[in-house]
Amino acid sequence: MTNRKVTEGTEKSEERRLRIAGCRLQVIRVRRVPLGLTRRGDDAETRTPGSRNALDPLRCPCGDLCVPQLPAFPCLGVPVSSFFPCSPAPATHPASPALHLRFVLYTDQRTYNSLMSELILFWHRRDLRISDNVALSAARQQSRKVVGVFCLDPYLLERDDVAPARVTYMMGCLEELQQRYQQAGSQLLILQEKPDQGIPTLATALNAQAVFWSWDVEPYSQQRDALVKDALKEKGIAVHYYWDQLLHAPGEILTNSGDPYKVYKPFWKNWSDQPKAEPAAALENAQGLTKKEQSAYEKAGAVTLPSARDLGFAWENELLLAPGEAAAHQRLEEFCETTLGEYDQLRNFPAVDGTSRLSPALKFGAIGIRSVWQAASRAYNQSRSDETRNNVEAWQQELAWREFYQHAMYFFPELERGPYRDTLKNFPWDNDSERFQAWCAGKTGYPIVDAAMRQINTVGWMHNRCRMIVASFLTKDLIINWQWGEKYFMQTLYDGDLSANNAGWQWSASSGMDPKPLRIFNPATQAQKYDQEGEYIRQWIPELSSLDTKELVTGEIPSEEREALGYPQPIVHHQQQQREFKQRYQQHKG
Repeated sequence: MTNRKVTEGTEKSEERRLRIAGCRLQVIRVRRVPLGLTRRGDDAETRTPGSRNALDPLRCPCGDLCVPQLPAFPCLGVPVSSFFPCSPAPATHPASPALHLRFVLYTDQRTYNSLMSELILFWHRRDLRISDNVALSAARQQSRKVVGVFCLDPYLLERDDVAPARVTYMMGCLEELQQRYQQAGSQLLILQEKPDQGIPTLATALNAQAVFWSWDVEPYSQQRDALVKDALKEKGIAVHYYWDQLLHAPGEILTNSGDPYKVYKPFWKNWSDQPKAEPAAALENAQGLTKKEQSAYEKAGAVTLPSARDLGFAWENELLLAPGEAAAHQRLEEFCETTLGEYDQLRNFPAVDGTSRLSPALKFGAIGIRSVWQAASRAYNQSRSDETRNNVEAWQQELAWREFYQHAMYFFPELERGPYRDTLKNFPWDNDSERFQAWCAGKTGYPIVDAAMRQINTVGWMHNRCRMIVASFLTKDLIINWQWGEKYFMQTLYDGDLSANNAGWQWSASSGMDPKPLRIFNPATQAQKYDQEGEYIRQWIPELSSLDTKELVTGEIPSEEREALGYPQPIVHHQQQQREFKQRYQQHKG
């Protein structure tokens, strides 16, 4: 970054401002030395670029010499906790001449302007809420003037695995988020361009002192964030990012040897033993843009919030969970009051509303994971029997599975591109396109499989037990590459999440992190166990509703009845395909 001197006019105006506050500003012209703070009497003139003293320590109320974390003016009443990394004291530096601080500014004009600005830009991605948002709460602690922004990223919206239902849910969350920002006194701004261009341009136009955001585990997100961070730093704008979507960030839960876990059970034991953070404070009493800043924002590429249809995504059916923070919290409360105490008994039956259905809210961050864990912990502590506590813990383990998958994606980004196990690399799949289309359309001739596929095509969601059934059928019965199914799920699910979806498919395909990888589900056995009365099958395949329950769940429907009802014959024979897959697996493994 090229350093330039602060102009004479700026020096005089800021010196006057600080004198009013009871302090003095002294700007010393020094070439190419980073921004720092010194005590009176320090010889800043002799500092060399890049030296350890370039960012000078300042005596903090804790009694130690601490290096300031953020550019700030403590004499103007900035909280000590915002200024010093130790942050032990709630007090602020007094606006008094007795402090006699001398601020040494060696920076360009843009950095100086952002330093004097109070505005913080908060970049939302998969944290579409204002409560229990770690990074947003941290931004609000730094400044009252926090303005949100969401960037409609062309790369993500133009991929061929985008589900219209998922975009519809996301846009609904953004609509509510805008309203919540207004209620808090600020605004949520919308951009529609590449983030590494749009975010730095907007931050510069608004003279933002910093941009805050929440970190992510996905490979593209990390690459994108690195580009945005570098672009902001080139413009002299501070960057701050936090882990928000996980109770424990990658690197916090490791084996005794310091490696990431590859097996869930020991991960769960370690993870569950660690203390969990409380929900972060909600954004309130914030301040939005001035008229001048609003004009600058509009010139910097602002757009009004479009609908999913405006973006080319049509979804006519009602979503199982309404978008937004309010609906997510309402669903969490209902689940904890009515179902959580029986979760372990009910969760595997697709005809029963026995799961939280919070997956889309967790995917987009319409609800904070600390709030979810707090509700689960409260239910556990209030349980009156071991049976109820076991049910609550079963759901807590599902939350830990979510984190295990995200840690795996963070530490092993190659999972996004292919199998974790070498056994399934270059596996001889059949990849029959006609059979794949029959699977997608719910016309395989296997009732439990077809019911599940019709559910996902109709409502953009599928019960987790059924996800395992149809994934096993695609990979082990049709012998089709699991990545075909992984992509189709992402094209249809409104809760589609890279980490969870990838891990689920790799588990079903025997290619993932599983100590017992070779599992094959029998569709008839699964139906008889988890849809005993055929309720789920009848709901999604109404043409079969008149059949005897035994015929429904076993799939043993006479050919003439299938023909009369317009239901297809089985496209493969399960036992034959099972033997074929096992043979190929052993040969390829050997």
